[in-house]
Amino acid sequence: MRAVFIPASQTALFPMFLFAYFVLATGVVLVQIVANPLISLLGPERTTHSRLTFAQAFNSLGTTIFPYVGAILILGSLAGVTAAQLSGEELAAYRTAESQAIVGGYLGLAGGLAVVAGAVWLFRDRLGGEKHEQTSFADGLALLKRPRFGYGAACIFLYVGAEVAIGSFIVSYLMQPQVLGLGEQDAGKLISLYWGGALVGRFIGSAVLRFVSPGLTLAAVAAGAITLIAVSANSTGVVAGYALLAVGLMNAIMFPTIFSLACEKLGPRAADGSGIINVAIAGGAIIPPMYGALADATSLAFALVLPAACYAIIAGFGVFARKPAVGPDTSGVADVFE
Repeated sequence: MRAVFIPASQTALFPMFLFAYFVLATGVVLVQIVANPLISLLGPERTTHSRLTFAQAFNSLGTTIFPYVGAILILGSLAGVTAAQLSGEELAAYRTAESQAIVGGYLGLAGGLAVVAGAVWLFRDRLGGEKHEQTSFADGLALLKRPRFGYGAACIFLYVGAEVAIGSFIVSYLMQPQVLGLGEQDAGKLISLYWGGALVGRFIGSAVLRFVSPGLTLAAVAAGAITLIAVSANSTGVVAGYALLAVGLMNAIMFPTIFSLACEKLGPRAADGSGIINVAIAGGAIIPPMYGALADATSLAFALVLPAACYAIIAGFGVFARKPAVGPDTSGVADVFE
């Protein structure tokens, strides 16, 4: 999937990069659809929330490291000049240099993913008790009629939208004179704190969720995110900047906990539920433009009311789903470690 970026970089044409992103996004969604239900089967049902959160922590490891590295490799190497300053052969060379900056990284990522794919293939038969019903697309959509699942799918849409909106605009937010007044490269490096909060929070959350109600924990961190947004939007300087960066810590357990609460007791329909929920991550493509439009009409600080509203609805889901779901029992699936 990632290897598609290599021919895209050779052409330096936007349609090729757009196609490469489409292929990458499709592959990522397919991996999520399969991986999350399988992780839920790798142990007792009561610790599903904890296992999914622990697994998602390794997602955050990548999003913590690579924005910092990318800010240096991409922004750093070309920060002294812009396309507007060039023309003719110099402009063509600049565009080629921009695209070539990502080739080495994607080659390494493609190699690493090939190793992971090989390992998954070798252990593909370890879950002998896994079951899945043959259903149609309409049957999958019918799961949305289940209040717990439908509410959870909506919350995934809102969570991903809020997380991506803040992550996408936080560089511009930190560059504002009334916040931290940083340059683009320095502000870009600080994104690692946003995603790093999710990394640390997921390791902590995986332990907490073994003893505390997942629904109430979700409600608490959503309320924490709203509080941090309010503090950031109504202050300046270091407080405003680092309060918004700290929202990453609140985001930590949200995706795996919403996912597992929504899919609880789906039994052999778990894969269908996973597919529908992963479609809901389209919120990451819809809410950020809404945030941008609101920011253009008002300010980056005022527009934070949009992700805050998303987190308020998520807090409501945590309270709604605080009690165990009722439905088919999935505890009969064998533990692969037994």
